[in-house]
Amino acid sequence: MSKPVIITCAVTGGIHTPTMSPYLPITPDEIARAAVGAAEVGASIIHLHARRPENGRPDYRPETFMQFLPVIKDQCDAVINVSTGGGLGMTIDERLAAALEASPEMASLNMGSLNFGIFPMAQKYSEWKYDWEPEFLEMTRDFIFPNTFKTIEYALRKLGDAHGTRFEFECYDLGHLYNLAYFVDAGLVKPPFFIQMIYGILGGAGADPDNFAHMHSVAHKLFGDDFEFSVLAAGRHQMPFAAQSASMGGNLRVGLEDSLYIGRGELATSNAEQVSKIRGIIEALGHTVATPAEARARLALKGADNVNF
Repeated sequence: MSKPVIITCAVTGGIHTPTMSPYLPITPDEIARAAVGAAEVGASIIHLHARRPENGRPDYRPETFMQFLPVIKDQCDAVINVSTGGGLGMTIDERLAAALEASPEMASLNMGSLNFGIFPMAQKYSEWKYDWEPEFLEMTRDFIFPNTFKTIEYALRKLGDAHGTRFEFECYDLGHLYNLAYFVDAGLVKPPFFIQMIYGILGGAGADPDNFAHMHSVAHKLFGDDFEFSVLAAGRHQMPFAAQSASMGGNLRVGLEDSLYIGRGELATSNAEQVSKIRGIIEALGHTVATPAEARARLALKGADNVNF
């Protein structure tokens, strides 16, 4: 029997903008309700970014996170995963600020630099809700999302070693697996660790099943049985890749950070809607969904009682 599937839900992210969907959570109250709703239907990990309540722009400030982190913890048992990806253009200290304040059980950590191109999305809209949106998208035409060996080590030591926070290692391409292997060999990352393989972001690995199969094979060569893997794919590739991961004995991520849609041309009205859909697919394939307690045990997390919110 395969292990129960860990569903992560990334409820808002820092990529999509308010014009793109009226259902994108923006305010702390909306983010909290979205997270709790996703947990209620089967997400055992909630991946969280913050946004400025007045205009939806990505927000790194710990005080914004602290408006929703305690609410989510109080209302559900899901593992709370605080992003250190932040918003494109933030410094590493800005990206780490909320996680260092909150000391969560989990945090995301990008394992390499890439040309993170979301500028093509700007071509789909002629009118914008806020002025910052087209400028934010267009600046990625000439942008590198920096995640150097120095900044990765900084995060591993400052957040991982100092707080006992464990990571969702985000790998957008094959080289990012080798970067992770370097830190494993250096003793800075210890098993069991959680690898999130990401497909369909312009500048990273394309959403081709062959890419997934190859990265999966390389990860096993590098890490043996020391890791759990999860998969997310952007946009229309979200559900097919999630289903493929479950069928291969892996885990998966859904949520409005990764796709705004529930079907062809149909906006998802909530994160819970996406979680419910993929849960149905998982169970139809004969698998079960992991509880938060099972996720904590498999990922060796420190527990919800050992966070600072």
